[in-house]
Amino acid sequence: MKREPFLKMAKREKISWQKRLLIRFIALLLSLIVCAGVIFLLVRMNPMDVYKAIWDGALGSERRVWITLRDTMVLLCIAIGLAPAFKMKFWNIGAEGQILIGGACSAAVMIYAGDKMSPVILLIVMFIASALGGMIWGMIPAVFKAYWNTNETLFTLMLNYVAMQVVTYCIVFWENPKGSNTVGIINQATQAGWLPELFGQKYGWNVLIVLILTVGMFIYLKYCKQGYEIAVVGESENTAKYAGIHVKKVIIRTMAISGAICGIAGFVIVSGASHTISTATAGGRGFTAIIVAWLSKFNTFIMVAVSFGIVFMNQGAVQIATQYGLNENASDVILGIILFFLIGAEFFINYRVKRTKK
Repeated sequence: MKREPFLKMAKREKISWQKRLLIRFIALLLSLIVCAGVIFLLVRMNPMDVYKAIWDGALGSERRVWITLRDTMVLLCIAIGLAPAFKMKFWNIGAEGQILIGGACSAAVMIYAGDKMSPVILLIVMFIASALGGMIWGMIPAVFKAYWNTNETLFTLMLNYVAMQVVTYCIVFWENPKGSNTVGIINQATQAGWLPELFGQKYGWNVLIVLILTVGMFIYLKYCKQGYEIAVVGESENTAKYAGIHVKKVIIRTMAISGAICGIAGFVIVSGASHTISTATAGGRGFTAIIVAWLSKFNTFIMVAVSFGIVFMNQGAVQIATQYGLNENASDVILGIILFFLIGAEFFINYRVKRTKK
């Protein structure tokens, strides 16, 4: 006689937003408990001290608050760029490369035109150049996908490495001081091309630019005709063709927008934060933003909270590693545990687990 399994899984037809929020909250609590346990095993510290260190690392001072906010805006900007592509089910894994190209375009304008334009014109040119650079980099795999049905996952991923080599090549001409193999801080004396303070805050423009993109992308995806076309193509290309939608055009246009916003993220990093360019400018955030976009179900307002949560925990994890004398990999382990639980929560949101009736 065949025995029934003890537990059964069934796909949920629908789930309220309150339940979704509760499941994610429980997952976050469990991840914090596990993280505290890992830290306790490593350094024998009180878990409450660990939580306090996390808070101090992210929000312990005004400077840390603004650094957390700055990093949140960068991660959010990249996630916003990925949202339309992922909603179309075009798996853009190339945000890292698009950020690098956008950042390199900003750096080039700063270096070659920093003393030839007024500050306002210079920043506008940098912004446009970064958007165009990211857009072109995003359109390359889109054209190949639209006309020759290439695999966009591999194509965009490989372009990340090409972008790294492009930046490495540029550094040869831009290195400062000569022979250092680094660009250094660009226009440190004149601050030409640096985003100025807004309302007395160093990263005020970073916040304003990204919040405008957040609202704009929400409206674009939810209320515009092009947003509707993206959703239809994502559900079924055949249905889209039957409805009279030009699928090739939608693919290329959507990736142009996606790449442009990722390029703008490069502008925000170079002009509004680091003021330099290197192969580490993206810092892995292009991949982290995939998690942000996915967890948020492409809702840009939810992305704000998810981006903040990930950056908050990352900053706190770095503080723990520093405060308790752990190596730099400890913060990655802690963040990995948190992301593991948050991503795992999606299973319980989509599926119901119940005992088999006897």
